Order: sequence, then structure tokens, then C-alpha cells
Amino acid sequence: MASIEPYTIRVPDFELEKLREKLSHSTFPDELDGAGRDLGAPLSDIKRLVEHWRTTFDWRSHEKKLNRLAHYMVGIEVEGFGTLKIHFIHQKSDVKQAIPLLFCHGWPGSFIEVTKILDQLTVGGGTSPAFHVVAISLPNFAFSKGPKKTGFSLAQYAETCHKLMLRLGYDEYVTQGVDWGFYVTRLIGFKYPNHCRGSHYNADSGTPPSWVRQPWQAIKHFLTPYTEREKQGMERSEWFMKEGIGYAIQHETKPQTIGYALADSPVALLAWVYEKLYDWTDNYPWTDDEVLTWISIYWFSTSGPAASVRIYYEMAHEKDRKMWSDIRQGGYMKHVKIGMSHFPRDIRVLPNAWTRNLGNVVYESFRESGGHFAAWEQPEMVVEDLQKMFGRDGPAYALIKGSEGYTQ
Repeated sequence: MASIEPYTIRVPDFELEKLREKLSHSTFPDELDGAGRDLGAPLSDIKRLVEHWRTTFDWRSHEKKLNRLAHYMVGIEVEGFGTLKIHFIHQKSDVKQAIPLLFCHGWPGSFIEVTKILDQLTVGGGTSPAFHVVAISLPNFAFSKGPKKTGFSLAQYAETCHKLMLRLGYDEYVTQGVDWGFYVTRLIGFKYPNHCRGSHYNADSGTPPSWVRQPWQAIKHFLTPYTEREKQGMERSEWFMKEGIGYAIQHETKPQTIGYALADSPVALLAWVYEKLYDWTDNYPWTDDEVLTWISIYWFSTSGPAASVRIYYEMAHEKDRKMWSDIRQGGYMKHVKIGMSHFPRDIRVLPNAWTRNLGNVVYESFRESGGHFAAWEQPEMVVEDLQKMFGRDGPAYALIKGSEGYTQ
């Protein structure tokens, strides 16, 4: 069995110097008058960030801060792909019966999203349960290695996460998923229901109730007007599908082509991701250091920033189309209790009748602010929802025998 080893982030000095050298030779496009953000990341923002990244951004100080967390590395054998070195954070609670929680990110996120909620989740206290938190870096992201051949799709990501939890001694656990982490943790619930006992999502997915499979729900949906919140959510979703989906089409079809820009040009990587950080959040006041730390994790990642976008291609070309359809839209997950946090500026904000089709939904919250990166934008809200869902008075209390979240 592969040993679990402590891990320290340490970017070599020559990589820092190479980055500064590349930034010093940046070539910028021009910009149309009055373009604003309609055409993409504004030139003034990118020039400012590039100059800061090149001259004054102190990666070492942020690296030191990240290294205060409990980082580890372990080899996980994935069927058909050999053993992959997987990076993860494992912050255990002092509470003896804390609940094991897997936090799973997506693109363009990373393990950094969990850092604002770690302390609150692990401490617990009073009526709030405590959690043992495991935040994985998915294969091809951050400091996890990725496969060297095609075909590493949703089932393999789910297998990697599940085997990591078992390797840590958590035979039963709950999950929190966002973006691709939503799909990964949802499949974990389908494939390993005796181990994954509850899942919380801050991501909307689903379709209207089916007249064939859910006639009564479909009739109710047909006769009930959408609320104002749902109407605004549909407008947000339509905006994303019309104006914000282009990156995904590129990732799904020709990830290698965009990969050359992401791997060779830190400016291209910055602009490609910064656009999403701004557009997908709810007026979050990003600092330049926050943005550059976020981007630097991609730039200095083990497999390189181009590797992270391959997940889109693999999902778009998933051979098990029924499974992929069930995970995204139509499959009703009976045996795992589901909680959802809905944020108004997420990239998809869907009507309740759609999202409740996903399975046994026992907890929901409807927030008045927040966007796609909720754990970063609104960490207190995410913590509150997890604690309410799995707490003593919550609908998913005591799902795991001996791990109720409280010291007895």
C-alpha cells in the first residue's frame, strides 16, 4: 500500500525567474473603445496584473501561507491508468466524532477554495458539528499528477476521490462539490452509496420534470408560475449559455490547441482564467494578490495549466452516455441525502422543480448574494449550510455511525 507523505509546496527559484522573464516580454493586443468587458478581460486589468506579477507579487509569502495547511501526497491506483500521485489537504478536527467531508473543486478552481472554510468546519462547537476535511487536487490540477493517455473520464475521477477517502480510513463520508466537483461527487453517490452517505452541492443542474416519469410533478410545474428569483436565475443561465460558454466549447473539442497558449504564455493563462473569476462572481472584490495566487497555482502545477482543461474533452466524449446524462440531468439518486445551496450569480441558476429532480433533496438554502466560487466569496454561508444540513437538528444528522460531528 502506498504511503501517505507530507507535502510542502516549493516552486524552484528558476521557475520564478522564468515566469518573470516571460512576463517581461509580453505582447498585448489593442482594445476597442467602449468595449468594457463585453469582448473579454479588459486590457487595463491584464496590464496591471502582469506588471504586479512581474515586479512586486511575492509568491513566496503566499506559498508560505499555503504551507501552513496540512498538505499530503499519496499514490492512488486507478483502474487502467496505473498509480497517480495525488495531492490533498487533510485537516482533521480535534472533535473525536467529526464527520469526514470530501471537498471537490472544478475548473478554474483548485484546493485553494477550501482554505477559507477549513477552520470553521473543523472546529465546530455548540450546535455546530465538526468535520474532518479532505480537499483533493483532482488529477491534472495543482500538484496532483494526471494520466498520460486519453479516456480518463468521470468514473476515473470518482474512483480516485473514493479510493483516497478509503485510504485515509474513512469507509463512510459526505461530500461537498462545486463545478466539476458537483459531477464527480454526484457520481460517487451513484457508484458508492454505501460509502458516500450525503452530498452537498453549490451548483445547479437538472431538467424540467418529465411528463412520462414524473407526471404529477410535471403538471405542477406546468401550472405553477416561476418566482421572481427563478426568472432572474433563468436570465442568468441564458446569459451564460449565450455569452459565457465559448471557453467550454474550446475545451470540449480541441483542448490541445488552447493548451499551447496556456502552457507557454502566463498572460494567456491569466486572461483566460481572470475573465471567469470576474464574470462568475457576484461583484466579489478581488485583490490583485488573490487573483495572482489563484493563477500561480495553475502556472506552477505539476502537469501544467494545459492539462486541467482536458477534463472537458473527456466528459464531452464520455462513452457511457446514459451515465453522463443521469449525472447531469435525469438520474434520481435515492440512497444519498442531498443538500443544495443556490447562489444568484452562479453560472446556472435553475428553478426548484428542475434541481429537485436530482434525488433525495433534504436541505436547500436560497442566498441573496454569491456566485460560482461560493466557498471563496461567501465562506460563512457555505459553512452555515453544511453545519445546518449535517447538524444535530438537520435533516442529514447521524448519517455515519460514530461520526455525528460532536464529542460524546
